[in-house]
Amino acid sequence: MSNNFIDYILRIRLPIILFVAVTSFAITYFASRAERDGVGYTPDQPINFSHALHAGQMKIDCQYCHTDVEKSRHASIPAVSTCMNCHTIARKDKPEIIKLTKYYTDGTPIPWKRIHKVPDYAYFNHSSHVNKGIECQTCHGPVEEMEKVSQVKPFTMGDCLSCHRNAQSNLPYLTSVKNGPDNCWACHR
Repeated sequence: MSNNFIDYILRIRLPIILFVAVTSFAITYFASRAERDGVGYTPDQPINFSHALHAGQMKIDCQYCHTDVEKSRHASIPAVSTCMNCHTIARKDKPEIIKLTKYYTDGTPIPWKRIHKVPDYAYFNHSSHVNKGIECQTCHGPVEEMEKVSQVKPFTMGDCLSCHRNAQSNLPYLTSVKNGPDNCWACHR
């Protein structure tokens, strides 16, 4: 190969390739940030459900709808029949309740969009946290004030470890709290 060809590659092609590679990485990194840490993720849902009304004004306990949170690693999305416990009677003529009723009568689950998600490679158990008295708002933020639920805290390893290593300062409402496990296999099983 001639020196002119190598010079051409080094002066022209290589900077262009590097620029494209760095730009692609930066765009991918920042565009996928919400997918990775979720902060700010606020999807439109198939039914406009107000946690501010139900959990806030009406003071319905989280566990009325998220029934598995005390006994399962998953909080569970409420079945449409749970909603219909009240809405066979209450506010039946409202547009969102009419949509809800259609899902119920058709026997179709509501295709809720998941908001809070721990990465697949990490193990998280809701029941072990809830049964120790940790409030939902500690991780999920003030859901009882949200018209539209959004992820307000990242579910990253660093954030979980911070809480596990400094439980007393992160959970001041608990009188006798011990730090959580911080060994690898507690979450990576």
